[in-house]
Amino acid sequence: MIFEWFRAREFTNFGVKLADFLAERIPNKSPKKAPEALAKLFAQVDDFKQSHKFNLYKKAKLGNAFKWRLVDHGYTDEFIEEMTKELLLRL
Repeated sequence: MIFEWFRAREFTNFGVKLADFLAERIPNKSPKKAPEALAKLFAQVDDFKQSHKFNLYKKAKLGNAFKWRLVDHGYTDEFIEEMTKELLLRL
């Protein structure tokens, strides 16, 4: 069904959840502590991928929610762009 293609609320919520997860584990001042937190983050992404059907629109909604939530948490533009790129490459 065509309307199912646009149902992306769950993907948006997951993007926000991922950004909050990252913000809890990597303080703004020291993103160098990332390897362990990123491994856990990407494990969550892999689990989500297994149980959800993605399309281009849903990927974009997830990535956009993730990016803007990181902005809200006060990360640098460089860090946000790199993290969002890594997330989207995982999807």
